[in-house]
Amino acid sequence: MAIEKILMPQLGESVTEGTIEKWLVKPGDTVNKYDSLAEVNTDKVTAEVPSSFTGVIKELIAQEGETLAVGALVCTIETEGGGTAEVAVEAAPAKEQAAKEMPSVDTPKTASSLNREKGAAAGRYSPAVLRLSQDNGIDLSLVEGSGKEGRITRKDLLAIIESGTIPTAPVASAAPVEETAAPAPATEPTSAEKPSVPVNVPVAVGDIEIPITGVRRAIASNMLRSKHEAPHAWMMIEVDVTSLVQYRDSLKNDFKKKEGFNLTYFAFFVKAVSQALKEFPMMNSMWAGDKIIQKKDINISIAVASEDALYVPVINNADEKTIKGIGRDIQELAGKVRSGKLKSSEMQGGTFTVNNTGSFGSVQSMGIINHPQAAILQVESIVKRPVVMAGGMIGVRDMVNLCLSLDHRVLDGLVCGQFLARVKAILENVTSENTSVY
Repeated sequence: MAIEKILMPQLGESVTEGTIEKWLVKPGDTVNKYDSLAEVNTDKVTAEVPSSFTGVIKELIAQEGETLAVGALVCTIETEGGGTAEVAVEAAPAKEQAAKEMPSVDTPKTASSLNREKGAAAGRYSPAVLRLSQDNGIDLSLVEGSGKEGRITRKDLLAIIESGTIPTAPVASAAPVEETAAPAPATEPTSAEKPSVPVNVPVAVGDIEIPITGVRRAIASNMLRSKHEAPHAWMMIEVDVTSLVQYRDSLKNDFKKKEGFNLTYFAFFVKAVSQALKEFPMMNSMWAGDKIIQKKDINISIAVASEDALYVPVINNADEKTIKGIGRDIQELAGKVRSGKLKSSEMQGGTFTVNNTGSFGSVQSMGIINHPQAAILQVESIVKRPVVMAGGMIGVRDMVNLCLSLDHRVLDGLVCGQFLARVKAILENVTSENTSVY
């Protein structure tokens, strides 16, 4: 028999850690290769971790609610075969020899340093635990972990934060442990750095407490990061889409019979945006600290809501697709979101986001940019309004507002105004004579 290791996978580009949301197996369970072992949540997606082997679950290393870095050990599986145990036996003496060869240094030890050694023995701190402790000034050496072998988890720190009693370490000193030292002055974080601390909200009879799911927490974290890091600015343009509405309505019934899915207005908007992005590539850029990255591919993220969360699947190379092709992608991706079958890979690589807020009847909104992109366009509801036409005539027209949120580090009003004007021109010239859905 051999003991195989299951490690935390990388569930998307730029993803560095994941949280075990729920174990789907327990020690002693027999699993086949590719069976789901656990639900894992990242700041981008909730996904299931598959088994790489067929065998019996030996030990669950990570606990539910614990955040681990990519590549960290999650669990072990006992499989048919041999060799793993022998490698482990050979590795142990090497560690002992290395410890013997390390020079000894006589350093005065405080209670904090002793506790740190104990914590290190219980396991390394995850990136999420370190970040949470640093944001809230928590000395991890003074925290008693509830995880396996005393390991500190995010749940431990959240409980401490909620209690309002933050354990902090005394200033390091060579004085005997019995002597007390003044506590180090706390540094007040800036408004952009202050973490989200649970608020003591009075709960009355009849109030309902709704637990925060991993997906909702990830959405909150990503939105907070976007608002704190990106200086948001907003623009709006009004578009007359009367001809587009007439053209789409003339096609929708035959299109549905022929293609098997609806021809939506949203497909026309996504196509227009992708065309304009080719002409104004700066809109298809991202802030990268010491530089701006202008993306070559035009991959449109679309916002799709489920019962309790919002997902942003991606239409890759939207500029190369027809309105029909974009419409099919919208239909399929939205269906996967609502059925829970969306893959993490289908949410990666987006360069610009288009949000169909008009589907809820909204006529004006200010979206939060989908980090690390530089802009998001809100397509509002198409409404009939009286409009002053050429020659002073008044007519009832189909009008829509397009609301753009932009990262002012990357984009300025000039290029954004030109981009919106180009989208407007494309949409206002959609007719049966010059536009094909195929």
